[in-house]
Amino acid sequence: MLDTRKITRIAMLTAVALVIFVVENQIPVPIPVPGVKLGLANAVTLFAMWTLGRREAGAVLFLRIILGSLVCGTISAMLYSISGAVLCYIAMCFVMQILTMKQMWIMSIIGAVFHNIGQMLAAVLITSTTALIAYLPVLMVSAVITGLFTGLCAQYAAAHYKKIKGDRS
Repeated sequence: MLDTRKITRIAMLTAVALVIFVVENQIPVPIPVPGVKLGLANAVTLFAMWTLGRREAGAVLFLRIILGSLVCGTISAMLYSISGAVLCYIAMCFVMQILTMKQMWIMSIIGAVFHNIGQMLAAVLITSTTALIAYLPVLMVSAVITGLFTGLCAQYAAAHYKKIKGDRS
């Protein structure tokens, strides 16, 4: 059962993730490979997983994807995002059980890798073009780099949140 505080936190984190997504969408990517981006909004999902729980983080993730697609995307972009998000979310839920919060950066890298695999699978299925798999090595390298950065941001934020939260909630 969700209480008002938890619903409010989910809404706030969704809004933060959406703003980050929209701003990041305006930044040109230095690598001319389709699908490569920083994925900074995923730091909010990671933060939510460790501070609110997996279910609530899933709500933040999918609300952000739907709202982000409505604000600055297309239906096809939403299909790619959801396919990547589903694999990413499942992988992160699994590894969260065996990692500590100090290893959140590892969880983020694994999530980013699975996100790119999910998007690649969707692209191959939608376009019926298996040649797209040639992009996979570049996507995996970018997933490790961006996943590390995103994970460290989320880990830092979650660690400080736990310190200031105290026993008030």
